Amino acid sequence: MTKILSNEYTARKGDVNLYMFRKRLSGVTESDLKSKPLLFLVHGSSMSARSSFDLTVPGGNNYSLMDVFATYGFDVWTMDHEGYGRSSHTNGNSDIASGVEDLKTGTELIRKETGIEQYAFFGQSSGALRAAAFANACPERVEHLALAALVWTGKGSPTLSKRRERLEEWRTKNRRTVDLDFYKSIHNRDKPGLSDPAVPTAMAEAERPYGGTVPTGTYFDMCARLPLVDPCKIQCPVLIIRGEHDGIASNEDVIAFYNKLPNNDKQFITLSAQAHSTQLGINRHRFWHVLNAFLTIPPRRDGLVVKEARTASG
Repeated sequence: MTKILSNEYTARKGDVNLYMFRKRLSGVTESDLKSKPLLFLVHGSSMSARSSFDLTVPGGNNYSLMDVFATYGFDVWTMDHEGYGRSSHTNGNSDIASGVEDLKTGTELIRKETGIEQYAFFGQSSGALRAAAFANACPERVEHLALAALVWTGKGSPTLSKRRERLEEWRTKNRRTVDLDFYKSIHNRDKPGLSDPAVPTAMAEAERPYGGTVPTGTYFDMCARLPLVDPCKIQCPVLIIRGEHDGIASNEDVIAFYNKLPNNDKQFITLSAQAHSTQLGINRHRFWHVLNAFLTIPPRRDGLVVKEARTASG
């Protein structure tokens, strides 16, 4: 049976330590790994990287996106942003701009470790904003960009409308409380029944060692500073995934973003019976398929000569 290898790293952003985590199959050569894009997973506002992408849920079901894509043959990386998980908890609020600086630091460590200079990014919710903003800032490092639960201007988002009622709190406090009830609300606010009840319990337990709070920066950004990304400046192929019942990402807003992307290698996919956290729902296997297909699509062929068939004359 093939074993999945894991490694932990620390990247330094000035005085801030950024925790990084990697998974890949044992026995796979560097050449094999380089046959697919290196995959960097970018977490959202309310949980750290491994709670988002490497979660262990009792019952034997696989909720680790890292394990799934390592099994597919990818070299998979993720990182706790400043103020989250195993990274340094500072006085900052870890907004989107800070997240871009985190990604600059993290990708430099990956470059030194692997020699690879371009990566595929998957970001979920505010992680989608972080990844897309990074693609604006450092297009030379982004080979593919996959975005789930993306919000661009916030137009038509009932979740953000409700969240703005606490805007002054997000403005004045750099951290907010997260607990089991909060994680239950994430998985039930859009449409109950699309997530295993064991998931928020496992998530709360995974986050408990980090103090029960997370930064407020991305909440404030998403309520008061949108838009933060220019789709016209994203040069690479892009996949946008929207759960049918996602209350934070309206069709109108996301399609407007999609229409402005200049690279015609772009896809917009709505997944039925899914809500905000596509990678943690009961239909996550359909999300795996869509993301894997995007990352492994054959390259376009250019310069082919098409010979016209000759027609015999009478």
